[in-house]
Amino acid sequence: MIAKGTFEVDLTPISEDSHPAGRMTIDKVYSGDFVGKGVGQMLSKRTEAGASAYCAIEEVEGVLNGKSGGFTLIHNGVMSADTSSLEITILPGSGRGELLGITGKKEIVQSKEGHQYILTFSMP
Repeated sequence: MIAKGTFEVDLTPISEDSHPAGRMTIDKVYSGDFVGKGVGQMLSKRTEAGASAYCAIEEVEGVLNGKSGGFTLIHNGVMSADTSSLEITILPGSGRGELLGITGKKEIVQSKEGHQYILTFSMP
């Protein structure tokens, strides 16, 4: 199954200290086939050469195609001048409520209109 829509995101730095990676909170509001909210934390690192990486854990809660519940998304991204990769997967076993047993992955598409998501998922 596929769910599509848009989301707004707010990233807030947690602290400005001497740690080698930046840490931020994530707050998202989703609309479309999934209507709900996401909250989480992100670690990120940018090199002097411009390459960067991030990982995040996001807890989402809402209504997906008429079913109420939530699940955990695991983000892993690497970007450089030559290439980029982003993998966002649903943590197996993290489904709650009517989304118990959900599996799948999420893609993010950025455009002038903002952030869009494509959630490819399976339910038992």
